[in-house]
Amino acid sequence: MDSCVIPLRHGGLSLVQTTDFFYPLVEDPYMMGRIACANVLSDLYAMGITECDNMLMLLSVSQSMTEEEREKITPLMIKGFRDAAEEGGTAVTGGQTVVNPWIIVGGVATVVCQPNEFIMPDSAVVGDVLVLTKPLGTQVAVNAHQWLDNPERWNKINMVVSREEVELAYQEAMFNMATLNRTAAGLMHTFNAHAATDITGFGILGHSQNLAKQQRNEVSFVIHNLPIIAKMAAISKASGRFGLLQGTSAETSGGLLICLPREQAARFCSEIKSSKYGEGHQAWIVGIVEKGNRTARIIDKPRVIEVLPRGATATALAPDNYGIAEVVWTLEPLYAIMNDSQNVILRRNFQRRLPA
Repeated sequence: MDSCVIPLRHGGLSLVQTTDFFYPLVEDPYMMGRIACANVLSDLYAMGITECDNMLMLLSVSQSMTEEEREKITPLMIKGFRDAAEEGGTAVTGGQTVVNPWIIVGGVATVVCQPNEFIMPDSAVVGDVLVLTKPLGTQVAVNAHQWLDNPERWNKINMVVSREEVELAYQEAMFNMATLNRTAAGLMHTFNAHAATDITGFGILGHSQNLAKQQRNEVSFVIHNLPIIAKMAAISKASGRFGLLQGTSAETSGGLLICLPREQAARFCSEIKSSKYGEGHQAWIVGIVEKGNRTARIIDKPRVIEVLPRGATATALAPDNYGIAEVVWTLEPLYAIMNDSQNVILRRNFQRRLPA
């Protein structure tokens, strides 16, 4: 399970708690803090819990950083974490900070719930469909972005993707990872979800298998569709790494994989994209629940759904027609998501990598 559920002695309540931490994977420390918080909260959201009573932050600052670097980077990571917590309707009340060889960031999320506030991940039935609420490919996008400065690695993929496409995919992955799964958690109740998990380090196949093992009924999950950030499937294949099409590529702060009644799934996908929840929420029907022995698999030739980065245009995906003004213009919808100070950071990080 994504979170522990501990029955309390009083009033039929349960304490639900989760913890998670990992190493930085994006260049922007503010965004790294947001991603870390979203990743922790996602374990609660996977159980249909939309409220969190308290968060603690765990932070390890690298001993190899200079004092100036610590003074600049640490407050940004903390602010990103706190801002995401506030967006989730909770607050960070404490935690622990240490000095360590590596930067580590994460936290603990705790809530006290009544039984109707959470959905145990064990009630999938034959005929349900599987819905995914974020595209796959974050690990590929982050690594490809690092490879822009590594000629040996870049030369293995530059025939299938342009530098500009990698930049767009990296920005999309970063914002997806920083997006809370709170809206999806709330809609799980509206549309009678039977089980869910979030897609993180074990990839969509690993987490599907873990979820299938938890089911009370004799069912299996079959995945037919893979929504993937545009061009990341091609990079995975060209590099010979990740196993994205096999479902084994790790994700960070990925979407929820939800078992929904067949008649409710399309409405769920439509509702989550509606304007009342703001921009950026997506969902796809990716598979079915059939009779089986509590296993999960991806069909031999899954349909790959290329998910264009928000703000990308047809011109933006044509390398021969690319100019700096066009690139920055296509990213305006992404910049609008963040506050002004972060817009400056993102523009600078993005523009410094563009060809002269």
